[in-house]
Amino acid sequence: MAAESPQDAFETYAAERLPPAADGAVGKEGRLDAAFAAVDGETRLVQDYATVPFHLTGGLDHDEALPDLSTVYLQSPTGAVAQGDRHDLSVTVGEGARAHVTTGNATKVHGMDRNYGRVDVSLQVAADGYLEYLPEPTILHADARYRGETTLSVAEGASAVVGEVVVPGRLARDEAFEFERAYTRLRARDPDGLLFEDTTDLHPAERDPRRPGVMGDHDVLGTLYVVGEAAADPLHERVVDATTARAGATALPNDAGVMVRALGERAAVSGALDAAWDEARRMLVGAPAPERRKD
Repeated sequence: MAAESPQDAFETYAAERLPPAADGAVGKEGRLDAAFAAVDGETRLVQDYATVPFHLTGGLDHDEALPDLSTVYLQSPTGAVAQGDRHDLSVTVGEGARAHVTTGNATKVHGMDRNYGRVDVSLQVAADGYLEYLPEPTILHADARYRGETTLSVAEGASAVVGEVVVPGRLARDEAFEFERAYTRLRARDPDGLLFEDTTDLHPAERDPRRPGVMGDHDVLGTLYVVGEAAADPLHERVVDATTARAGATALPNDAGVMVRALGERAAVSGALDAAWDEARRMLVGAPAPERRKD
């Protein structure tokens, strides 16, 4: 019997009716729209629209190495995706603007017995703009069904660094790869069309992610997409030397940039991607990455 495609699987999930929501329940269809613009030599957050469960901090200008970059934190009181959730995030960086968007904590995808949880992210970078979209890890609890779709659009001279770390359970509780299905996809485009597409489809009950050639005996998967004028060799050398994670870098199709991928323990994977981020920053904007502190 042929394996069910991700699209068919999630259509089946979507047809499953959810229990009636409690009176006053909110946050199932969260939305965030953020836009940045270059104004008088600095970057400002010029649009900030959020519905429950999201909140966005105001622009923080504390990057000493890149003073014209604005940093914002996407916050959620729940920090989670539950069954039936449909979250839609949009970040736009205007011409010549520079922005860093991250989250205050990891996103926990709870276990589900009906439907699924979905997060759609749209990233748009105008000419000569620069965006770093580096959320904290996504943690897939037992029985989770998760779909994440990210689209990145870059104009002429624009560049972006986009990261993703997937943790396959509450590892401290010896919960690993007990989720039902996790499907993530990033599509990157420029004015001429599709640059590249990268998809991860994990379905442990059907195909063991720990088999040779996939994740082996590693738990955590991290990916960093460097879109712009970046070279693979320096990034590869940096991540190989940075941590104990199994990591490497490869050139993306259509001269789009470089993809870095790392497998290992959570701290090692995060360390590898942080090293790659620092190297990518030096290539793209000539400045080192700051320490990633959330306290």
